Amino acid sequence: MKKILLSTIAVLTLAACEDPFNREGVGFTGIDGEPRTISDVPGAVAFLPDATNVPAELAELRTVTLLSDEVEPSKVASVAIDNGGQTPNTAVQLQGSDTNLFLSTVSVNGTIFGVLRTSSNSVKVDNSIGVGFAEETERFTGCLPAGGVFRKGTSEKSSGFAIPLNCS
Repeated sequence: MKKILLSTIAVLTLAACEDPFNREGVGFTGIDGEPRTISDVPGAVAFLPDATNVPAELAELRTVTLLSDEVEPSKVASVAIDNGGQTPNTAVQLQGSDTNLFLSTVSVNGTIFGVLRTSSNSVKVDNSIGVGFAEETERFTGCLPAGGVFRKGTSEKSSGFAIPLNCS
């Protein structure tokens, strides 16, 4: 009986010293005073997404749905680029350093494309923009890329880019 009574008194005495729901300290976080949330970590804010939520803005827009006789992937992508939004009412406007780009979604023959294009076919941007779009597809669309990026233009400059999306 003495062993049980002594153990109980020891536990109650130790429990009275600290709030049982405060999980700071060795054994819970490893080091007393260790940051408990991402906002407590200096410099971690750089890893948080920007205040604007492009995928949410894109989801509010209607996906243009088309049927085409084209079956070759590059030609289907070209149809998607031609029908991508080019105004703030039909696409999410992304401000670039020298020209604005418009991001929208277009479904051609059941394949959904993320389309990034300029305000008109006469305005062209460097093809490196398409490479960046392919690398950041998930960040901009909320979907994974389901293939390579297609472009509409020359070997140096293009007016639009399309990438098939996997949104499931």
